[in-house]
Amino acid sequence: MKSMTGFGKETFLNNTYQIDVEIKSVNQRFLDIQLRMPKEVNPHEMAIRQLVKETLQRGRIETYINIKQTSSGNKEVLVHWNLIHQLMGEIKQELTTNYPQAEFDPVQSINQLLNNPDYVEVTEKQEADEQFGVLVLETVKKAVERIDASRLQEGQKIQQVLTSYSQDFIALVDELKSFVILYEKDYRDKFEARLNDWLGSQVDETRLLTELAILLEKGDIHEELDRLMIHVDKLQELLTQAEPVGRELDFLIQEMNREVNTIGSKSSPIEIKNIVVQMKTILEKIREQIQNVE
Repeated sequence: MKSMTGFGKETFLNNTYQIDVEIKSVNQRFLDIQLRMPKEVNPHEMAIRQLVKETLQRGRIETYINIKQTSSGNKEVLVHWNLIHQLMGEIKQELTTNYPQAEFDPVQSINQLLNNPDYVEVTEKQEADEQFGVLVLETVKKAVERIDASRLQEGQKIQQVLTSYSQDFIALVDELKSFVILYEKDYRDKFEARLNDWLGSQVDETRLLTELAILLEKGDIHEELDRLMIHVDKLQELLTQAEPVGRELDFLIQEMNREVNTIGSKSSPIEIKNIVVQMKTILEKIREQIQNVE
C-alpha cells in the first residue's frame, strides 16, 4: 500500500551541468502531472511524463527541474564576420568619399562591435544536446524512485492505522451479533408472556409463532451482518495488497456504510443504535485515511 503524499529529490553534478529535480505529491482522484522546468528541457517533456507514469499512478505530482551551467565548456562564440566586413567596408567607403580628412581606427570599431549581440553571439554547442537529455532523464528517474519510496513508507503507516480500525470494527460486529441473538430470544419470551397475560390459555401457538416471526422479520439484520462480514474480509484483503487499492477501498467503505445505515434504520433497541454509531465513527475514520491511499 502506498500513500499519495511524498517527496523526492535528486541532484546531478558534473563539469558542465548541475541538474536539480524535486518531486512532491498530494492526494488527487486521478494522476495529474505538473512540470516546472526551463525551456531547454521542453524537448524531453513526454519522456519525463512517461517516467512518472510508470511508477506513480494517482495523485497530483509537481515536478521541478532546475538547470545550472557549472562551466562554459558547452558554449561557443559565434562571430558574424560577414556583417562586420560589410559594415567596415561601407564605413571606409563613406569616409573615403565624403570625409577624406577623418581618421578611422578599425581596431577600435571592431572592439565596440564585439559588445553588440547582433555581431557576436554565445550559443550552446549542439553536440551537447543528446548527452544533456540523457542526464536529465536519469536524474528524474532517481527522483521518482525516491518519492516512490517515500510514498511507500507513508503508506505502511496508513496500513497500520487501517488495520487497527478494521479490528475495532470486527469487534463491534461480533458484539452486535451476540446482542441480536440474545435480543431475539428475550423478545420472544416477553412477547409470549405478554400475550398470555392478555389472552390467558386461549393463545394459539401457531398464531403466536406467526405473529412473532412477522415482527422479528421487520427488524431482522442477519442478512446485513452477513454482507458486512463479507465486506470486512475484503477490506482486510485489500490492506495487504501492494498495487493501488485506493479507489476500491473508497467504494468498499461506501457499501459498508450502507449496510450499517440499514441496520440502524431496521433496529429499535438502544443498544444496537449505540453500536451503529460506533461503527459509523470508525468507518468515517477509515474513509478519511483512504483519501490519501494510491
